[in-house]
Amino acid sequence: MYSLVDIIEFVKDKTGVEEVTAEADIENDLGCYGDDWDELIQEYASRYQVDMSSYLWYFHTDEEGHSNSIGRAFFKAPYERVTRIPVTPQMFLDFANKGKWDIPYPPHTLPKRRYDILINQILVVFFIAYAIYSCSK
Repeated sequence: MYSLVDIIEFVKDKTGVEEVTAEADIENDLGCYGDDWDELIQEYASRYQVDMSSYLWYFHTDEEGHSNSIGRAFFKAPYERVTRIPVTPQMFLDFANKGKWDIPYPPHTLPKRRYDILINQILVVFFIAYAIYSCSK
């Protein structure tokens, strides 16, 4: 069995925040989101042997760099389509001791493709092709 002290020390180490309580919202209170959140959750799962097969990232954190996405002006990212569910060190402890991520996510649907990203990729290809065409004149 893991202890809350173990989990809080892990969260402190990974976030760099010294004041961590059992009920701290890891994203909002401790400022851990995006790539940092992804690294934290991967190491948490590995270190505490938590089965993450039911984990849905977009309920818990934003994507870094997505705020300047042109595609986002037309299509919402997954995390913008659901209500965020905060994660706390106490939840980390409970799941570590159960051995599995155990959040009952609400019913929701997401598009099969990330059209926001597809638009961005098309624009990048267009601008590269235009730059190559312009330079070859």
